[in-house]
Amino acid sequence: MTILKKVIFPIIVATVWISISEFVRNEILVKSDWVEHYQKLGLVFPSEPLNGAMWGVWSLCLSIAIFVIAEKFSLMQTTLLAWFVGFVLMWLVIWNLNVLPVTILVFAVPLSLLEVFLASFIIKKMTSK
Repeated sequence: MTILKKVIFPIIVATVWISISEFVRNEILVKSDWVEHYQKLGLVFPSEPLNGAMWGVWSLCLSIAIFVIAEKFSLMQTTLLAWFVGFVLMWLVIWNLNVLPVTILVFAVPLSLLEVFLASFIIKKMTSK
């Protein structure tokens, strides 16, 4: 029961939070920026169900990373390290591939920091002794 309560459940709750946050930001707030940028590249912005499922996998992986990082670091250290690993590295890669619409960063940077902070907070609170 302890592994369910102290490991699996916090990771699942954080994953749900991250998934909701990602959906709201990318499908509601900045979707037009993504679509327009992809159209300029002669591409179609990928928004099929399989793409959504892969973002769910990404959210789970980020939650697991936050869980592992949170065991060794404070809330703020966990937030900043997880944000760097989860977002900054991703943005560098997709910018290098020319598929990052840099206009979204005005919204994406603060909202992703909030996203990771709250996921870190959830994990810290649910796993504290």
